[in-house]
Amino acid sequence: MITKLYRRIETLFLALWREVAKFGAVGGVAFIIDSAIFLWLISGPMDDSQLKAKVVAGVVATMFSWMANRYWTFRHRRSTGKARELVLFLFMNAIGLGIQTGCVGIAKYVLGMDSVSEVFIAGNVIGLVLATIFRFFAYKYWVFTTDRTSFSDLPAEQDPAADAAEVTSR
Repeated sequence: MITKLYRRIETLFLALWREVAKFGAVGGVAFIIDSAIFLWLISGPMDDSQLKAKVVAGVVATMFSWMANRYWTFRHRRSTGKARELVLFLFMNAIGLGIQTGCVGIAKYVLGMDSVSEVFIAGNVIGLVLATIFRFFAYKYWVFTTDRTSFSDLPAEQDPAADAAEVTSR
C-alpha cells in the first residue's frame, strides 16, 4: 500500500513538473517579448503613457502565450472548443495583465516612482511574478480542462503544425 501511494505521488509530481517546466519556458519567452516591447514603448513612442504601454506589450505577449500554451504546454488538456478556450484564456490574461498594470500604477501613482527602471521592475518583475502564479492555476483548472488522454478518439499528442493549419484554414 505504501509503495502504491508513493508511485501515485511520484506520477502526480512528474506530470505537474512537466507542465510547470513547459509553462515556465513559454512564460520566459513571453517575458522577453513583453519586456522588449514594454521597454521600447516607454523609452520612445509611449514615454508619457506607461500604463498604456504595459497593456500593449501584455496583449502581444498574451497572443504568443496562448498559442504556445495551447499547442505545447497543455496540448494534452485542450478542449475541442477553441473559441471557448480562447475567450477564457483572454479573460484570465486580462486579470493577469490587470495585476501587472496595477503594480505599475501603484509604483507610479502611490509610491511616486517614475524612472524607467522602477516602472519596469514594478510591472515586469513584481507584477509578473504575481500574475504568473495566478495564470498557471487559471490555465490548469479553468482554461485547458479536457484531459485528452482519457479519450481514445482524441490523440493525446497531436502535431501543433497540423492544428495550426486547421485553425487558419477555417
